[in-house]
Amino acid sequence: MAVEISRFAEHEGKDVLQAVIESESGTRISVLSYGALIRDWQVPVAGGMRSVVLGFEEFEHYPAHSRYFGAIAGRVANRVAGGRFTLNGREYQLDQNQGDNHLHGGSAGIGKQIWLMEPLAENGVRLTYTSADGEMGYPGSLDIVVEYRLDGNRLRIEFEAMASEATPVNLVQHNYFNLMGGGDVLDHRLFLRANAYTPVDETLIPTGEITPVSNRKFDFRNPRVMRDAAGIAQEFDHNLVLDTGRTAEDPAVILVAPDDSLTLKLFTDQPGLQLYNGSKLDVPVPGLNGVRYGRHAGLCLEDQKFPDAVNNPHFPNTIVTPDAPYRHWCEIEIA
Repeated sequence: MAVEISRFAEHEGKDVLQAVIESESGTRISVLSYGALIRDWQVPVAGGMRSVVLGFEEFEHYPAHSRYFGAIAGRVANRVAGGRFTLNGREYQLDQNQGDNHLHGGSAGIGKQIWLMEPLAENGVRLTYTSADGEMGYPGSLDIVVEYRLDGNRLRIEFEAMASEATPVNLVQHNYFNLMGGGDVLDHRLFLRANAYTPVDETLIPTGEITPVSNRKFDFRNPRVMRDAAGIAQEFDHNLVLDTGRTAEDPAVILVAPDDSLTLKLFTDQPGLQLYNGSKLDVPVPGLNGVRYGRHAGLCLEDQKFPDAVNNPHFPNTIVTPDAPYRHWCEIEIA
């Protein structure tokens, strides 16, 4: 199938392009050069097509109201305590855009930049962005490549980043999924291949502990909804430690719509996954198809290294160097 690229909008004097990728199965994914984000993800269901991610019809809502909808977040996604870290004997101060902390690469991180976009022959699109030395406080320049390839109902996302000097990198896809196309996600059934999680303080910074999920609300080793025994909504914005020993064929996550109409499977080579069920969402403008996004309107499944790993040496390493570039793949199937 062909990839169609067209001008979608203008932002700060630059064109924002949109690539529409469609597969033989009927799945259709729209990608913007702003933030390398997935604007829409439509899947065939009985009666027509259904949008299964949160996004906007109008571009101007992204800079004004988006909560990283569909974006590639980084350089370092998730949180860095105090926006500070020490590397090779030097302390670095990053942009502090969530209280005292650094979140998703800062107030002008890569998820809020215009990327270069080009089609791929394999029914996909390549996006590239160079983060300059010192951007948002990070050391060194970073050449980032993200490729989306659609095969049937499965999207493969490949990340690569080449650094001019040692620097932390942790890139994530920040899609908010809702397999019903509207309403909340609390009654989606969720399975997570994770035996542990990383507890956090009141500002959502990891304490450094790695704790078993047994007898805690973080235990999704048997599929269940995101409510407690009394039916009350549970809130999640936590990193789960994915089981080691998974093969490329073992989904880290399985998410099933309440009416069984669609199932999502996520595969990744990353050690962690940030589970966020949209507890803080309250978007004042309409989203795709006029849907309003209130609390729990979408579920983020951010495959990643652990948050604040740069300040926790026992967490999986996030430092890349010219000799050891960043690579990461993720596959998401929705059918």
